[in-house]
Amino acid sequence: MGARLFFVRHGQTIWHLGKRYAGSSDVDLDAEGLRQARALADWATGAELDLVAASPLHRAVDTAEPAATAAGVPLRLDDRLREQDFGVAEGLTLEELRDRDPAAAAGFAEDPVRHPFPGAEPPQAAARRAVAGLDDLAREAGTGGRVLVVAHGTLLRLVLCTVLGIELRDYRRRFPVVGNGAITELEWNLPPGLVALRRLNAPPAQAVVSARSQSR
Repeated sequence: MGARLFFVRHGQTIWHLGKRYAGSSDVDLDAEGLRQARALADWATGAELDLVAASPLHRAVDTAEPAATAAGVPLRLDDRLREQDFGVAEGLTLEELRDRDPAAAAGFAEDPVRHPFPGAEPPQAAARRAVAGLDDLAREAGTGGRVLVVAHGTLLRLVLCTVLGIELRDYRRRFPVVGNGAITELEWNLPPGLVALRRLNAPPAQAVVSARSQSR
């Protein structure tokens, strides 16, 4: 048994409600996002967490801080947990991008890895840095350790494809929905690097964590 990583997409923002790409853009939580952060803090109270880590973007920090406080552990920021930068698509919907650059939108829809948005961070690079960050967190937590990671939706989907052996180009098809504030639970084994998916996209109220004595 490895460390347990509870990967959470940050709370909702105005941009996400309108389906605008918010990669490197530092967008704040809206009222619903703040409610989702409180719900995550309620969950964290009984989760027996050892570490809480987050992307340094405000929407992730503001989601993670109440949970870290509730768990009684410091909040650690890790730049490797930032969202993928979406280049020319930042701040736009896919429909708006189709109007501005139909070829870029069509290429992305066909294969977002082979044809990322112009100026975007390559998805492979975003996946590598995120997996490296999660490896470090799992190693620090150790066997049976529990880590809450608050980051971003596309980054989570890229990580899941990478560690579960799914073609990276299919991240949008295989994981079409990642809910804001939802918990994805991973058993992260080091070594040999085998990752097990224990829970996907669960609301905090439904993501009951077994007592530490029961999970060893």
